[in-house]
Parts: sequence; structure tokens; C-alpha cells
Amino acid sequence: MKVKYLFLQSIVILFGFCILTFLILFPLFEGRASHLNLFEIYLDYFILYIYLASFPFFDVLYRLLKLLENFKQNKLYSQCSLDYLRRIKNQTRILTLLILGAGIYIGFFHHPEDDPAGFLGLCILAMSISFIVSLIASIFEKKLHHLLKF
Repeated sequence: MKVKYLFLQSIVILFGFCILTFLILFPLFEGRASHLNLFEIYLDYFILYIYLASFPFFDVLYRLLKLLENFKQNKLYSQCSLDYLRRIKNQTRILTLLILGAGIYIGFFHHPEDDPAGFLGLCILAMSISFIVSLIASIFEKKLHHLLKF
């Protein structure tokens, strides 16, 4: 039984490392970075916004790992698990709004020669996933809150 939780935890950690690698390497290959040096690439205001917006994402992954640890230790029905679910719900809502802000910014202020359709499509996909995770966490939070009342 504990192998399942270890497997899920390793998937969450691997996913986090993949996203972290993407965040580090993406600015080097992004089109706006072609004329910038290494220092200016990472000080671009949009890249900094993406880095700041990634904090809620990594907090969600951390809380998910802690929640899986509670599952593994049979502490599912605890106030701590309820707090983790509440935090996951709130952080995914914040993440949805931050992704929406990035999409609106690129939609209105993109370079005239660039086509923002790909980025906006990824924003819609990421917002949808974040919103769905928020709904799932909200449902589990309400169920757990109801169980803890009794």
C-alpha cells in the first residue's frame, strides 16, 4: 500500500522538477531573448512575472506531497489534511488569476510581428487545469470538513 503513495509522491516530485527545468531553460530559447545577454534575459519583467507566479504552483505541489504523506500515515481525517486542501484550493485559484493576467497582458501587448495564439492557448489550458484542481480540492475540503464535524 505504501508503494502506491511513494509512486504518487515521486510523480509529483518529477513533475515539479520538469516544470522547474522548463522555467530555468525557457527564457534562453524564447524569441524575445535572442538579442539579450544572459543577465538581461532573467531580468525581463515578463519572465520575472512568470517566476513570481510559479510560487503558488510549487506551494500546491508541496501541499500535495504533505497530503499524500498524511494519506500514507492514515491521517486523512485530520485538521491538518483539511488545512492542506484549503491551501491547495486557494493557491490554485490564485494561480488561475495569475495565468489569466499573463494571458491578458500578452493578448494586448504582444509584439506586432508575434502571434499570441499559441501562448493564449496554453494559458487557457493551464487555467482550465488549475480551475479543475481548485474545484476538486474544494469538493474534498467540504467532504472532509463535514466528516470532521461529526
